Amino acid sequence: MNLSLAIILLVVGIAVITAMVIHAVKLRREVQRRDAFRHEEDTRAVTNSLENLDHVTSALVQGQVGITEGAWRCKVLLEIIEPSLAEREDFSAFADVYNRTRHLSTHSARSNLTPRDRMREDKERLEVESEMQSEVIQAARAVMQWRAEGGRTLH
Repeated sequence: MNLSLAIILLVVGIAVITAMVIHAVKLRREVQRRDAFRHEEDTRAVTNSLENLDHVTSALVQGQVGITEGAWRCKVLLEIIEPSLAEREDFSAFADVYNRTRHLSTHSARSNLTPRDRMREDKERLEVESEMQSEVIQAARAVMQWRAEGGRTLH
């Protein structure tokens, strides 16, 4: 191999390595940008969920929302904020109501039920609400207390 060929190969090698480094730097910046965006979205979701949780628990305590609907909403919001929050003993009534009523039809599925089936489901839901009302209200008050103490997440 002559000297000029070696120099050409060296220059081409350096150019390829330089291009790869530039591309790697661009990719790293894109990953950082996406991570920052995802972090902002997660923070915004938690903030919005906390605000909604405040409204729903207040509505539950004041009797402005049904026990089943309020419990479902609280469970979902707590899971968005921190999945293990819904498992806390003092918040567990929300999950209990959810687990006991999740098989019931909602929205368009409910409208497709026969009147007899709708009545049967309403009766079942009302029984759960009657049985769980005090526990759900107590859990809502526990959430309100947790929030008053600065509760945001477990970490």
